[in-house]
Amino acid sequence: MSMRLRVGHTPDADDAFMFYAIAEGKVGIEGIEVEHIIRDIEELNRMAINNELDVTAVSAHAYAYTKGYAILRSGASFGLSYGPIVVARSAISADELAYMRIAVPGRLTTAYLLLDMALRDYFQRDPAIVEMRFDEIEDAVLSNKVDAGLLIHEAQIAYKHGLHKVLDLGAWWSSISSNLPLPLGIDVASLSLGNALPQVSLLLKRSIAYAYEHFDDALDYAMNYSRGKDRDTIARFVKMYVNNLTLDMGDVGYKALKRLYSLARSKGVIVDEPEIILI
Repeated sequence: MSMRLRVGHTPDADDAFMFYAIAEGKVGIEGIEVEHIIRDIEELNRMAINNELDVTAVSAHAYAYTKGYAILRSGASFGLSYGPIVVARSAISADELAYMRIAVPGRLTTAYLLLDMALRDYFQRDPAIVEMRFDEIEDAVLSNKVDAGLLIHEAQIAYKHGLHKVLDLGAWWSSISSNLPLPLGIDVASLSLGNALPQVSLLLKRSIAYAYEHFDDALDYAMNYSRGKDRDTIARFVKMYVNNLTLDMGDVGYKALKRLYSLARSKGVIVDEPEIILI
């Protein structure tokens, strides 16, 4: 009897690259069928908190609020001394952000968690936060709907003309974590899958390995989610966030997650550190 899994991932180039082989039937495991649920990361975060998906990409931040999920060793997005950035219309200093309206791609994103923690290092006053879709933030800043914006995905490396980088959260993380990789997105699977969990983990690992072995084909597929960015930019973005730790986060990935949750708890951003169950 076959098992049908509801698998959530984002309409982003790096996720598309990782899931290409599964989506196109290049890899598979007998007895497992996949139903792809493609949603914005903040929507996937909320779906995971409500236990609506069997397997899904989530923000590392959101995992702290989930119950009944294990983290897959494969599929995570780690920044290696880079990560989300805050931009504004002029070259201001980070301490000015306390008095600004800042657009963020959701309060459950790891980017927002990092921003919250970093700003506590600069000042005690909370800035005004405006939640919106990640792909609307650049234009919101440029049109003066907000004063600054928190950029994720490919916008981190190719933001629009007229914007200035104010705060580099990847650099901030490196400075306070002894240069650990920055855990941003992870893939999780429901513990209710029981004995099938190792197979699910293997399936995703095979998909990522296949994509790297057939890079141009996988990149062609990822370009369907490029949002107007050129192929060279998308290739650069994919290579940044689909790296060796994506294939298997190993001990260093585990340590980075532990550090993220420990720091968040010490700063009062989360109440309890979640149990990290790796499969």
